[in-house]
Amino acid sequence: MIPESELILNADGTIYHLNLLPDHISDTILTVGDPARVAQVSRHFDSIEFEGVHREFVTHVGYYRGKRLTVLSTGMGTDNIDIVMNELDALVNIDFMSRTVRPHEERMSLRIIRLGTSGSLQPDVPVGALLATQHAVGLDSLMQFYPLMETGLETQVAKDLQKSLDLPFAPYVVRGSDLLREQLAGDLLIGNTVTCPGFYGPQGRRLRLDLRQPDYMQRLQSFRHQSPEGDFRLSNFEMETAGYYALGQLLGHEVLSLNAIVANRATGEFAKDAGDIVDRLISRTLALL
Repeated sequence: MIPESELILNADGTIYHLNLLPDHISDTILTVGDPARVAQVSRHFDSIEFEGVHREFVTHVGYYRGKRLTVLSTGMGTDNIDIVMNELDALVNIDFMSRTVRPHEERMSLRIIRLGTSGSLQPDVPVGALLATQHAVGLDSLMQFYPLMETGLETQVAKDLQKSLDLPFAPYVVRGSDLLREQLAGDLLIGNTVTCPGFYGPQGRRLRLDLRQPDYMQRLQSFRHQSPEGDFRLSNFEMETAGYYALGQLLGHEVLSLNAIVANRATGEFAKDAGDIVDRLISRTLALL
């Protein structure tokens, strides 16, 4: 029996942060960072049956061409993803009445698709491109607290990147859902995404503060790992995907990150039509569901 201090429920039976009931969760969940982007997705729905707001977590549940979908905003950063993934899993895999984990045969594997913005690291990943993340590389500390198992390739990439970036810790590297990538990637670019624990220094931006490593961006852009599977390079970065992939693997959910490239750090460009790029990603993804 999970104690009240560990599985926190509100007075109305909803889970603590997301403020949702199990009935609000469909088997396919679209997540966005920006709370305002939830309506940007749900405006395509044929009907909406539920709208909820709690803190930065906005949720709409509705139907698109007969398929029931949940759209949820997460806010920014893997600390928020830790909350979102654990609470989504609890909503479908823990019995709130008995406070016990459901038997293995009754557990549900969710399909979670991140629709997010991202910055390109490479000149050949242009502004306006849509990119599906194959591997995510976490520069944050979230997986210091969970027993993530990595493959040989992932472990070696992590060690090489630690050395290349002169980091005091090894990043974690996780592969996303092959199943969802085959269904949804199609003609999208396929890349490896760096998840950073911040928007400025951790992504190589300088305003008034200098970076500890002046050539940090160049190290990210030039990183290569050769393996029998091919040339591993870093294509883009953002702030959530590695947390999604790692917790999805640990909890048994299919997770894919789809990225609207709105900036190119190699060329210094930022999209003038970022909203249109995101709209294109949303429409394309819904059509394939």
